[in-house]
Amino acid sequence: MAPFRYPDFRRLWGATLMSNFGGLVQAVGAAWLMTQLTDSATLIALVQASNTLPVMLLAIASGALADIFDRKTLLMSALVFMTVVSLALAVVAWTGGLTPWLLLGFTFLLGAGQAVYNPPWQASMGDLVARRDLPAAVSLNSVGFNLMRSVGPAAGGIIVATLGAAAAFVVNAVSYLPLLGAMSRWKPQLAPRVTSPEPFMAAMGAGLRYVALSPNLVRVMARGALFGFAAIAVLALLPLVAKSHPQGGSLLFGGLLGCYGVGAIAGALLNPRIRARMDNEHVVRMAFAGFAMAALVLGLTESVWLHAAAMLPAGAAWVLALSLFNVTVQLSTPRWVVARALALYQTATFGGMAAGAWV
Repeated sequence: MAPFRYPDFRRLWGATLMSNFGGLVQAVGAAWLMTQLTDSATLIALVQASNTLPVMLLAIASGALADIFDRKTLLMSALVFMTVVSLALAVVAWTGGLTPWLLLGFTFLLGAGQAVYNPPWQASMGDLVARRDLPAAVSLNSVGFNLMRSVGPAAGGIIVATLGAAAAFVVNAVSYLPLLGAMSRWKPQLAPRVTSPEPFMAAMGAGLRYVALSPNLVRVMARGALFGFAAIAVLALLPLVAKSHPQGGSLLFGGLLGCYGVGAIAGALLNPRIRARMDNEHVVRMAFAGFAMAALVLGLTESVWLHAAAMLPAGAAWVLALSLFNVTVQLSTPRWVVARALALYQTATFGGMAAGAWV
């Protein structure tokens, strides 16, 4: 809880909770709406892929921009863009003009906004808290997201069932406003530049060279990509799992995602104790094995209750693996290139997710 001593972190963390809630409501609305627009398993899974693919395509450029330009400006620009896209999606859905491919297009644009937002936000943790509190700040970000994941999807299921998917998209658009307000009040205390900013292409090249010449970072990113490729299958096909049950609907889909979020919160809260008793390598192996067992239960059983139970360790394993990879990248990289290193990590992990969702 140490990062909560910093007022800016506390304010932005709280506003991010509301934004995460809206994003998760939107995700339920998009995924469930696709099951109503088409029976194609490929198109349904591509909702998840279209959300992660932009991160793979744009994260490196965003990381370079975050290291050479003002991060706050980048963050606010991305938030405004996502607000506009969410409102446009709501209007098109409300008028009944959405097609499967148009829905994928809007989802891709929201993913693009998130791709621009993520690297400067992750890199800003070192500007918001002291270095000794950085692992706790990363864990708290994970706790916050998964706290909303435990309630957001269930709320999204209720909203979609009662008001329709368009209402879920409106909720997402409104949820960006508190974060924009908190971001506008943030006055980061940055060390003055002693050199002129690198040219954009040179900055991208420098980030790629730094990571390529860092074998441990390459290893972390390769394992992140492998984990994303395998684990995303559960989230990509979960709408079909929910729809396969006789009592299945958007409420069941939201409930299963809620169980996933509860497990993720447990994983984040237990993370410090687990890491105190086990080295990082064994924590990662345990997370991979735990997610594999959960996927087997989802694939080989028909019980709703077993499916809900399987989502708990899946959520915990997701947080244990990815938060450990994130902290490792941050603590192994100097500040001048940290946003680019995080962007390359996200490119690898989300690229694995995009490919895994499509497969």
